[in-house]
Amino acid sequence: MSRETKQPDSAMSRRSLLATAGATALSGRGVGFAVAAGTSSSTFGQPHLRPRAKNIVWLFIAGGPSQVDSYDPKPALQKLHGQDVPESIAKTLPRLKEASLFNLMASPYRFRQHGESGLPVSDLFPETAKHIDRLCVIRSMQHGTPVHGPGECVALTGTALGDRPSLGAWISLGVGTQNRSLPGFIVMNLLTAGMQYPQLAGWGPGFLPAEHQGVVVDPVKGISDLKLPAGTSNEMRQRQLSLLDFLNRRHVQTLGQHSELEARIRSYGTAFRMQTHAPELLALDQETEATQRRYGMLDDPTKATGRSLLLTRRMVERGVRFIQVRIGGWDAHGNLKDNHDGMAAKTDRPVAAFLEDLDQRGLLDDTLVVWGGEFGRTPTMEGLGNGRNHNPLGYTVWLAGGGVKGGQAIGATDELGYAAIERPVSISDFHSTLIHALGIDQHQLVWPHHGRDEIPTNLGGQVLHEAFA
Repeated sequence: MSRETKQPDSAMSRRSLLATAGATALSGRGVGFAVAAGTSSSTFGQPHLRPRAKNIVWLFIAGGPSQVDSYDPKPALQKLHGQDVPESIAKTLPRLKEASLFNLMASPYRFRQHGESGLPVSDLFPETAKHIDRLCVIRSMQHGTPVHGPGECVALTGTALGDRPSLGAWISLGVGTQNRSLPGFIVMNLLTAGMQYPQLAGWGPGFLPAEHQGVVVDPVKGISDLKLPAGTSNEMRQRQLSLLDFLNRRHVQTLGQHSELEARIRSYGTAFRMQTHAPELLALDQETEATQRRYGMLDDPTKATGRSLLLTRRMVERGVRFIQVRIGGWDAHGNLKDNHDGMAAKTDRPVAAFLEDLDQRGLLDDTLVVWGGEFGRTPTMEGLGNGRNHNPLGYTVWLAGGGVKGGQAIGATDELGYAAIERPVSISDFHSTLIHALGIDQHQLVWPHHGRDEIPTNLGGQVLHEAFA
């Protein structure tokens, strides 16, 4: 198991920003340099297919929200509460029998049908449930990594090692940004207790050029060192950048093609533009009190999530292509009800407000919203505190907006909610579906690495076409 460490400071320094942030934002295209020989079939900066969405917002619910306590009701759990796994079920799910160190545990929540679709949602999410007809609930996500750090790497990069580019980096490569003055890939991390270093790969560039790394923004502090130093004018900084550009480009002529140096050259310009545009982006006091209140910004415990999601909506309005909001804290090994009650109280109202706000502003049709984490939880009890253990074999995520057909459920887990048994969806399938929404064909977005033409989904995945209208 990965050793837990204190999360590095999420507010990016100017030096780090200059080195990695958004050359694509300056060019307004995908990759701003010639690709290596032999990859002429790849297309960067423009979609291969008809896009259904222009942006993706991934609300990454880190820690493992329980599917059987949220969007995947299991009446059999209520009947078998406190009992061992029946042999009739264990015969078909032997791994569940092996994992059942403790008895089956009924959900402490009541499920109710909502909307015209009648899809069930537990009492954990009463506000989000009002939008159920907008949601496509995928109940059959699965992979084989039951540890948080590697699990997040799987969910966001495709492998547990964290040695591949994050999904956001691939999207930055494939379709670039829509705003010359902001990065195409922004990350916000909140409620991040228990962050581990492997999780950093979830917004890293992997073997892609450094310019495609996600820019980490603190939803309260913003980007540190964004203001010009005292005594430095815009004109002075422009002269400095012109000199740096001249020297770096002369160096490139000596070195030949050098993607990292090319990325750095363009990043200087992006960072300078951000000094003008980022403060306006982060100025949430421009929003009305009614809007701030709707998101829960003025109340505890919704303040942090509300601020982040209101900022996310402003990013969507300004053309940021991929926004990843990590909402950690769902790891309920002990008292599941206390944990999930507390986390839902922090997130349900802001998430519902975000969906409603996007819809009212005409942004939801072009924005694909993703809700889900690295795995779910077991139907069995763990410990004496009525908790549940990690479970990657069958868990739930949902999609909304971006051409999605709402009010439907895709796939199913077994009668106890342990493993996907109907329409299982792999991480590669899921990633191929998300990039498909942006018009990216996974087999046409190719990057050469160590003698192999890499694609975003590693070994390829199947698009869930039924998720779309």
